[in-house]
Amino acid sequence: MKPTKPRRNSPSPFSSLSHLNQTKLKNLNILSFLCCFNLMLSESVFCHLTEDLLIRVLDKLDSDRKSFRLVCKEFLRVESTTRKTIRILRIEFLLNLLQKYQNIESLDLSVCPWIEDGAVSTLLNHWSSSWTLGIKRLILSRVTGLGYVGLEMLIKACPLLEAVDVSHCWGFGDREAAALSCGGKLKEINMDKCLGVTDIGLAKIAVGCSKLEKLSLKWCLEISDLGIDLLSKKCFDLNFLDVSYLKVTNESLRSIASLLKLEVFIMVGCYLVDDAGLQFLEKGCPLLKAIDVSRCNCVSPSGLLSVISGHEGLEQINAGHCLSLSAPLTNGLKNLKHLSVIRIDGVRVSDFILQIIGSNCKSLVELGLSKCIGVTNMGIMQVVGCCNLTTLDLTCCRFVTDAAISTIANSCPNLACLKLESCDMVTEIGLYQIGSSCLMLEELDLTDCSGVNDIALKYLSRCSKLVRLKLGLCTNISDIGLAHIACNCPKLTELDLYRCVRIGDDGLAALTTGCNKLAMLNLAYCNRITDAGLKCISNLGELSDFELRGLSNITSIGIKAVAVSCKRLANLDLKHCEKLDDTGFRALAFYSQNLLQINMSYCNVSDHVLWLLMSNLKRLQDAKLVYLVNVTIQGLELALISCCGRIKKVKLQRSLEFSISSEILETIHERGCKVRWD
Repeated sequence: MKPTKPRRNSPSPFSSLSHLNQTKLKNLNILSFLCCFNLMLSESVFCHLTEDLLIRVLDKLDSDRKSFRLVCKEFLRVESTTRKTIRILRIEFLLNLLQKYQNIESLDLSVCPWIEDGAVSTLLNHWSSSWTLGIKRLILSRVTGLGYVGLEMLIKACPLLEAVDVSHCWGFGDREAAALSCGGKLKEINMDKCLGVTDIGLAKIAVGCSKLEKLSLKWCLEISDLGIDLLSKKCFDLNFLDVSYLKVTNESLRSIASLLKLEVFIMVGCYLVDDAGLQFLEKGCPLLKAIDVSRCNCVSPSGLLSVISGHEGLEQINAGHCLSLSAPLTNGLKNLKHLSVIRIDGVRVSDFILQIIGSNCKSLVELGLSKCIGVTNMGIMQVVGCCNLTTLDLTCCRFVTDAAISTIANSCPNLACLKLESCDMVTEIGLYQIGSSCLMLEELDLTDCSGVNDIALKYLSRCSKLVRLKLGLCTNISDIGLAHIACNCPKLTELDLYRCVRIGDDGLAALTTGCNKLAMLNLAYCNRITDAGLKCISNLGELSDFELRGLSNITSIGIKAVAVSCKRLANLDLKHCEKLDDTGFRALAFYSQNLLQINMSYCNVSDHVLWLLMSNLKRLQDAKLVYLVNVTIQGLELALISCCGRIKKVKLQRSLEFSISSEILETIHERGCKVRWD
């Protein structure tokens, strides 16, 4: 018997990786070419190009400015003079950077670990304090240490300031709001979760910032109808307003209805507002284009219908988790000729309702049906057959099968985002159609889809523009299927393999070769992975978010390889990695200087190395330190003291609440750190 010859048209996905590398070598990017070309010349040819031409080159390469400025001095000069935005990691570097980049318009201090009023004063009194004159946007989200004095100095020093973000500055109150009111030219303010702001503070902003166009007050729980009323009377130019989770009533909507330029109104979780409040909007806000009433439990279809009947220009409706759709409401949608987005997550629907939506909403491009009750194949076929969707969310629609998926693929060739989490009746048959027809797909969520296997991944790998792929709990995929994705999806930046227990080191080797742009990777509980796999991961220079929770076979050798090579690592989860020891954490302390968050609960680390880690990581803002069995109370206290003033959140074992010094807990709280007890 003659041996069977291997089929030439069915190469192994692993063997095709060599072809992938050859292709990459042939297709050198433009930056590498320019750099090599420049080195071959005794005099840089780029010095003869006009600045306008160099700027046009930079515009084509905006996503890789760092590589651009390394080519030659001319590129460095142009990149420095044209940079408009900057994100500061350490406040002490600010002046040197601003001297280098003198045309900055947007300054982001949100990741600086600690900003005090004194530091702001020093910066502003410096001889080069003119750096503030061109600033138009300040991002101060989650800053700690900054008080109303420093904030007021910053606002007053920026005469062109148009936008400020102080979201999640939970200690901010009315005095900080008064400081913001000094920005008379402000057009945009984000105050989400500024828990201390009351109607008094909002009144100061309304009076001082009369040109305001966008305002977000989400979770500002002390603001009431009184503040919203004054805001509506003073800020006539508002076109965006978010009052989500505020304790406002129908009276606030009566006031908001007077805003003639309002286009986007978000009121998620306003449980005191009912249909009577929405009826005020029926004849108000003539330019309204988007409304979000999700989780407003007292709102019914008739209330939303009143808004729809008064605003034929509506483009977006979000009514998730608050009402059941009725025929009159869906029939009312036919008058909305420009309606492009409907999100009705968590509501009860029927085939008839979805048919009406499909028939009446011809301009629909996004439909959200996450966790909706009553979604069937027939309903999906009827709604997608009438419009050309680019985004479809069917999360937890468990009765959807391959028949519906095939119709989606054939009817929506421009689909860019498809979410099918927990749709476990979907198999490779339906995903074959997705891979054949939806070549524009960029985001795909198949979490907990038990019908997904290696064959399905082979079909999906035809979607070469995939950027985000979620395969968590897909226990039937292996290294072979992952290799198919690696070979054909080079643009992938986010990959979730949570509890994909058949994924091992070979799959990671293929992945890191073909998808070297990965920035987010979840390998939690993939217990076949060893240090060899982590050494492959160390080739991912863009990796910033890495989850390794519960990996029982990795040691400090693998973690050290990642720490040394992945310089952009910002979020790291090592919970229950029980074979890690001081060697691995010491490597993180010295090499992972960009870490913002770390979870090392249930790990084996000593007092000394924990102190070393917490003191060396100058950017660390969130640490989970639960059940560190080798750490003593004294060691934990020293670690907390070492990062006091920089860290913003720490999670500790509840049984230690009365063992740790109350003085230390009070001190770190006063320096802006929230302690959570597990």
